[in-house]
Amino acid sequence: MISLDTISLQRGAKFLLSEVDLSIFPGQKIGLIGANGSGKSSLFKLLLGELQADGGTLDLPRHWRLSHMAQEVADTQRTALDYVLDGDEALRELEQRIENAGDDGELLAELYGELEQLDGYTAPARAAQLLSGLGFADSDHARSVSDFSGGWRIRLNLARALMCPSDLLLLDEPTNHLDLDATLWLEQWLQNYDGTLLIISHDRDFLDNVVERIVSIESGKLVNYSGNYSAYERQRAERLSQQQAAFEKQRERVAHLENYIRRFRAKATKARQAQSRIKQLERMETIAPAHVDSPFTFSFTASDKVSDPLIVLRDMRIGYAEKPVLEQVNLNIAPAQRIGLLGPNGAGKSSLIKTLAGEIQALAGERVTGEHFRLGYFAQHQLEALDLAASPALHIQRISPKAREQQIRNFLGSFDFQGDRAFEPIHHFSGGEKARLALALIAWCEPNVLLLDEPTNHLDLEMRQALTMALQDFEGAVIVVSHDRHLLRNTVDEWLLVADGQVAPFDGTLDDYHRWLTEHNRNRHSSSTPSPAQPKPAAVDKKAQRQQLAGRREELKPLTQRLKKLETQMERLAAQLAQVEAQLADTSLYEEGEKDRLQALLQSQAELRGQVDQAEEQWLEAQEALESLGGA
Repeated sequence: MISLDTISLQRGAKFLLSEVDLSIFPGQKIGLIGANGSGKSSLFKLLLGELQADGGTLDLPRHWRLSHMAQEVADTQRTALDYVLDGDEALRELEQRIENAGDDGELLAELYGELEQLDGYTAPARAAQLLSGLGFADSDHARSVSDFSGGWRIRLNLARALMCPSDLLLLDEPTNHLDLDATLWLEQWLQNYDGTLLIISHDRDFLDNVVERIVSIESGKLVNYSGNYSAYERQRAERLSQQQAAFEKQRERVAHLENYIRRFRAKATKARQAQSRIKQLERMETIAPAHVDSPFTFSFTASDKVSDPLIVLRDMRIGYAEKPVLEQVNLNIAPAQRIGLLGPNGAGKSSLIKTLAGEIQALAGERVTGEHFRLGYFAQHQLEALDLAASPALHIQRISPKAREQQIRNFLGSFDFQGDRAFEPIHHFSGGEKARLALALIAWCEPNVLLLDEPTNHLDLEMRQALTMALQDFEGAVIVVSHDRHLLRNTVDEWLLVADGQVAPFDGTLDDYHRWLTEHNRNRHSSSTPSPAQPKPAAVDKKAQRQQLAGRREELKPLTQRLKKLETQMERLAAQLAQVEAQLADTSLYEEGEKDRLQALLQSQAELRGQVDQAEEQWLEAQEALESLGGA
């Protein structure tokens, strides 16, 4: 158990934590939340031993193995696969001992036995699975780390942290640089993680599906809430609603949400999506009170003049350097249309957004905009285009030189750039503050089309909630790519699926998309996996290593036993999978009342398929090892 006893943490004259107590039990999955600068990352550093408490006692089990996700990656020429494997330090140390053992057969036999205990033979395959799950292509595995951009390097750090065997896993904003597909994959990985998890995240759906307890930093104290993030909101709302001022503001927020629900009911055309959306929106009435003290109160005001359609894409071929990514794209974007883009990593979602924005020219086809088309475009590279020497106010003054200072102050205050903060150069601003400024500049220009490519990266929970509500009130068209499912569910009415070179309507929910994605990835994996009759080239190196031990009969026994154990395991998993798939074949399971049971069976099916694939991979590795020693 981890125990914090009257811990205090101070930064300068400010106390981040003041005499706080906290107990974390083995196997718990905890979400750590709090405003930016409240001390979340400092608490992580305390657990990692990088900071010393200014008071109190920290008790952390000495034998526990800790793993955490670094926020930066130094330039290195190591390949992505090797970099991830480096996360398992015990494995790397053992590999070095094997290399140093030379021709000492007895010592090598002992060391290879230890390698099996560490599951070292499957380590490259496990590292490759992590990379694949986080969106890396097979061809990326051999690329050097220095070849990747900053966001992809953070993904490598995440894969490295997951590769490390651990009793305590600390993750600080792991979904910030992930797309929806990778977020869903990570969510499932963490659900199956056996150790203790402490995670900082501003993704409410992610927290809902992963954690069982929330620890919130509030005014220098650690406040515990049982359950997931939604449970935290309900519990906090109960506390806040007891205060009259908060209660009055709560009523305003609820009225706002009820009005939006009425508007949506009137516009809904697809019964299935409408019911899903209405249930989600009605739940927001209990969410609103938990955010009554948010510092953000902004809105997106659409321009008075509008064209119909706003953007038209005709017979477009989209891609780069004569290499098409999407073919025959035909879209008409009408006023008030609200579209979410779905699709696997690399399928072309961002390329489609850039084409709609006019940032890239199509290889073929035509893009036409309406007479009164006014674009608001948000993408991560726009944060890099901000003038670091300029203040938020100066950015707006450059757009509207005649704007009054008080008008600018009031506007920026709604994005929590209060007082003198609005007139400070932004070079020292955090990523979240820069993202807020980029959104503020869009809102100032009053567009009638919003194209948003991962707008919630770097934004905290309060700002994400404010952005969701602002998008609900926006009268123009919205097209968004995001890994934040809460924002998607509550701001879009229809989906476009970008996959296999095509753009087509997706008539379903996000849960339906998750099932589609699972099947899509499974089919892709099946088609790309080499057959047993065609071993992977990497096995040649293993054979050369193991030929040194040929003739040593005592080494054959562990491998033979492992093969039998894996065969038994595969038979058991296959039987379980067959049983689950037999239940899924029952047509009554797809009725409305069986939704929870259907989801549970689909999750079991996905997990069992993953376990079968892993067991088969381990069996092939063991079989190759046995053959290389002359045992088969």
